Amino acid sequence: MNTSVKKEHIQTSKELERCPFPIPFGWYVIDLSDTLIAGEIRNIQAFDQEWVLFRGDDGSVGVVDPYCAHLGAHLGHGGEVVGNNLRCPFHHWEYDHQGWCKNVPYAKNLPKVCQNQAVMRSLPTQERYDLIWAWYHPDATEPSFSLPEVPELESEGYIETRHGEWEIGTCLQEIGENGVDYPHLKYLHGSPIIPPGNASIDGHMFKYDIGEGKITGESHGPGIQVMHHNNGDVRMLMFSTPLPVTPEMTLTRMHFSFKDYPQGSEELAIAENVYQHSIGAVEGEDSAGFEAVDMIVWNNKKYRPNPILCDGDGPIAKWRKYFQQFYAEDQA
Repeated sequence: MNTSVKKEHIQTSKELERCPFPIPFGWYVIDLSDTLIAGEIRNIQAFDQEWVLFRGDDGSVGVVDPYCAHLGAHLGHGGEVVGNNLRCPFHHWEYDHQGWCKNVPYAKNLPKVCQNQAVMRSLPTQERYDLIWAWYHPDATEPSFSLPEVPELESEGYIETRHGEWEIGTCLQEIGENGVDYPHLKYLHGSPIIPPGNASIDGHMFKYDIGEGKITGESHGPGIQVMHHNNGDVRMLMFSTPLPVTPEMTLTRMHFSFKDYPQGSEELAIAENVYQHSIGAVEGEDSAGFEAVDMIVWNNKKYRPNPILCDGDGPIAKWRKYFQQFYAEDQA
C-alpha cells in the first residue's frame, strides 16, 4: 500500500520579494569628511528618504529632515548656513544640527514648543577616520553601540586610505550574507577550493574567519565591516561601510589601508597584490572580484526566507539570526 508523503511548499517567483526588510538601525557613513566644506548644504538620499546635510562654521555636521517645521519649505533648496545653523529660505527660521530652532528673526519669543524640544528630526553624527557618520534608528533612539577602533585609519605608519564606491541593487542583509557563503567563493568566484570558515555572534558584533586566517573580521552592526586580508606577515584592511539608500539599493563604500612598507620591498609587493585581489583587479588571476560576479547576482536575485540548505553551506542561518537584532520591527 502506498503511503502519501506530505510535500513542503516551495515559494514561487510571484511569492518571493527582492528585499522584504525595513532599514536596519546602526552607524552608517554618509560621506567622506573632506567632501563637505564649512557653509555647504547638500541634499542626500539615505534610509529611504531625503535629508539635508550641512556643515557649520565651527565644523559641526548636521543631518536633518528637509522640510521646515514652520510651513514645510525645503531647507535644501535655497537654504543657507548662517554661523552653525541651517536657515530656511522661506521665513529665515534657523535650526542647529540637533534640530532645535535657534532663531525666528521676526518673533519676540520663540514658540513654546521650540523652547522645549527639537522640532526637526536630526540624526546623531560623528566624524572619525575622515568619514562622516550618522546613527539611524526608525524610532530616533540614541546609539546603542560605539564605532569600532580601527588603528590603520588613525595611526601613523600606514598608507593614505584608498576609497572605492559602488551602487548595489539589494539590501544590507543580502550583501553581508555573502561573507558566510563559503561555497560561492569556488563556484562563483573561481577559487580553487571551498575555504574552511567559522563565525560567532558577540552582541552587536559578528566575528568570522575564512580560510583559517586568510580573511578575518568583525561586523559592528549592519553598516560596518572591519575585515583583514592576510598573507604571511602582511595584513591589509578592508573597511566596508554600506549605506542603505532605499530598502532595495545600497551605496557600498570600501576603505583600504596597509602598512607603509618601503618602496621596492617584498612586503609592499604582497600588500599591493592583496589589495588588487580584494577588488578583483589582479591581472592573470582566474578568480573574479565581486564587481564582476557578485553584483550580477545581487542585482537580480530574490530573497528566500526559507532556503533549502545543505550540509556544505556556510553559517547562513547564524548570519540571519544575528542580523535580526537590527530591525526595529519583528521579522518572521
